[in-house]
Amino acid sequence: MLIRNKLMLQFTLLVLGIQLGFSSFIYYFNARTRAQRFEFRLANSATLAGRVLVRTHKLEVGMLGSLHRRDLLTLPLEQISIYGPDNSLRYSSSDNIDQATNRARLGRLTPGQLTSFPRVGRRETVGLVFSEAPNANYRIFVSAEDRAGWAQLRQLGLLLVLGNVGALVLTILAGWFFARAALRPVARISRQASRISATNLGRRLSEGNGRDELAQLAQIFNTMLAGLEQAFETQKSFLAHASHELRTPLTTLTGTLETALEYDTSLAEARQSMSQSLEAARRLTALTNGLLNLAKVDGALPAFTPVRLDECLNLALQAVRMQYPGREWRLAFGTLPAKTEADLFMLSGNAELLTTALLNLLDNAGKYSTGPVQTALAYADDHTLCVRVTDTGPGLSADELRHIYEPLYRAAGALARPGYGLGLPLTQRIVQRHGGRLEIVAAPGQGTTASVWLPAAPL
Repeated sequence: MLIRNKLMLQFTLLVLGIQLGFSSFIYYFNARTRAQRFEFRLANSATLAGRVLVRTHKLEVGMLGSLHRRDLLTLPLEQISIYGPDNSLRYSSSDNIDQATNRARLGRLTPGQLTSFPRVGRRETVGLVFSEAPNANYRIFVSAEDRAGWAQLRQLGLLLVLGNVGALVLTILAGWFFARAALRPVARISRQASRISATNLGRRLSEGNGRDELAQLAQIFNTMLAGLEQAFETQKSFLAHASHELRTPLTTLTGTLETALEYDTSLAEARQSMSQSLEAARRLTALTNGLLNLAKVDGALPAFTPVRLDECLNLALQAVRMQYPGREWRLAFGTLPAKTEADLFMLSGNAELLTTALLNLLDNAGKYSTGPVQTALAYADDHTLCVRVTDTGPGLSADELRHIYEPLYRAAGALARPGYGLGLPLTQRIVQRHGGRLEIVAAPGQGTTASVWLPAAPL
């Protein structure tokens, strides 16, 4: 079912429920009022009969005089029965009264209290005890039909039924217009979203007034579209760079082998061709491994275990000292927490990945720096570890800093150096998977500083 139809149905049912509840209350209140009003009239009629017949002693045989039965009848189809102290019938306004039922009700009458009996059809009956003397209690029964009251109640019920039917029709129409108006912005967003595809991700949804829930939804969609657009651009750039980087060693390898097969006639020439082919194959293997590592970090990682970050840093330093033997590598420890009972520099993570991330940062510093490389390990606060690597290399421009985390991107000064532009993207993703943050600060001619913040284990 469409949301518009659901809203219209829910709105109609809600209003209909309120209308039926209110109508039921009105009908019930009027029915109770009619019953109480007519009971009061029956009580007055019984009291009047007692005063006219009992108090004037006209119930003695032959003493009614000029009083006729119809003189007491003031209600439609009224019937009056009066019983004496000895429970004998002293007066009856009609010969059709069910005296057996009245006699069965005599014991239920209490002096000073009006008693109502269940309605039989439309006939309602009340009884009371009329005390003429301390030992002379007369019991009076009066019954009649409230024709006017029931007629008014029927008219009220018909009016409520017709009013509810009319209100239901109006509610359905109002619900349809309400749902249509409420969902008009959603329909507009849907139309705009249907025009967006992979070829025009630059388009955005209208955010309306910028304040209501639909505007917030449009803002979320626009943020998602911006992320998708960036991801598509990154993917295009990655594919372009990857195809170029993979094509170069493959072309070199293929060309060298074809040349060797066609022209090499001596062992020396064959060895030279094999050496060139081997170098191209190694480059291809290194690039492939880098791409696989990047994809592996984006997937599911092994369960984290307690890791000492200083040990990971020492392993990375040992590797770069062997790779760059002429470079000076300095290590300093910064601020330590006051509580030192627990092991320092502990965190939850994967030791191999953290070592790889630190090694990439140190390798970049050793690759581009001509002077000593400063490495510092410290606590930024009691809950955060910080590793900072500073070199004296050529630095980076502001435009280059914006692209350094793109896979296979290489700055202008790095084109003549070995590498494939996978180190920093891989390091950033490793740090992010560990709940940390990587920040690169650089300026042309002023070197580069790479800072990593990672959540520390509780001390």
